[in-house]
Amino acid sequence: MSITTYGLQQIKKEVQHLSQEQLAELCLRLVRYKKENKELLAYLLFEAHNESDFIESVKAEAGFMFSQLPSQSYFTAKGLRKILKMLTKYTKFIGSKPAEIELLLNFCHNYLQYVVRQTSYKPIRLILTRQVEKIKTAIGKLHEDLQFDYSQDYNKLLEDAAGKLPWFNKKSYLL
Repeated sequence: MSITTYGLQQIKKEVQHLSQEQLAELCLRLVRYKKENKELLAYLLFEAHNESDFIESVKAEAGFMFSQLPSQSYFTAKGLRKILKMLTKYTKFIGSKPAEIELLLNFCHNYLQYVVRQTSYKPIRLILTRQVEKIKTAIGKLHEDLQFDYSQDYNKLLEDAAGKLPWFNKKSYLL
């Protein structure tokens, strides 16, 4: 015997038949069980109407987390992954590619500012290169006008990285 799993379309049809009170009760019950559900609902209720302010607050939070990074390479890598986990969660909440690019560009700029430049610890290096690749592919999926705007910021990031990090090869990441 197995439990039946329902698809999104079936759930959507069933939810449309519920009253407002039943729907509110279901939402509150969902929020009780998972922290991420609570955070998503809070974002949708209180923050979604002003996306730019929310993005700025996420950038500020990430900047603070960068300023608190430890100096040991292993713990720095763990801290960077924690920051990326937070950014990924909020990017999912917002659900827009330009916001994702903006947050990742900010992450890379903070990386260049706060992380030790001469590190030989490969995981720290890979974190930056993966984010640069992620930005590059995300820019490719945007409308042409937005592509132009973000590609200028992206190219400036590559210039900064090539100037500050001796191990960074910007030719590999050009658009």
